[in-house]
Formats: sequence, structure tokens, C-alpha cells
Amino acid sequence: MTTSRRLADRKVVKFEKNITKRGFVPETTAKKGKDYPVGPILLGFFVFVVIGSSLFQIIRTATSGGLA
Repeated sequence: MTTSRRLADRKVVKFEKNITKRGFVPETTAKKGKDYPVGPILLGFFVFVVIGSSLFQIIRTATSGGLA
């Protein structure tokens, strides 16, 4: 057998091993836990801005007599 044929056979064996492993994800690489994509400070700031702006709008509407 020539060297290139041996290398080709080795690649085929590796490829066939990968085919049989397809779809099986080890437990260590899967994410577990309740990790949020944003930090708690950013989330708090967002809530502060949304609630603050809605309160500001309510107060402004109430003081202007409802005619924004």
C-alpha cells in the first residue's frame, strides 16, 4: 500500500467515527444553570429607565390636564 493510500484510509476511518458520534453532545459542554445574557446592573438600569419614563409620562399627562 502506498503512503497516500494509507493516509486516505486513515482519513476515512476518522470520518466514519465522526459520523457515528454525530448528535451526542457531552454533558460538560452543554450550558447548565440560570445564567442571564445581560448582567444584573444592565437589567436594573433598563427597568429603571422604562418605569421612570412611564411614571414621568403619567405625571406629565396628569399635570397638563390630559391634553399632552
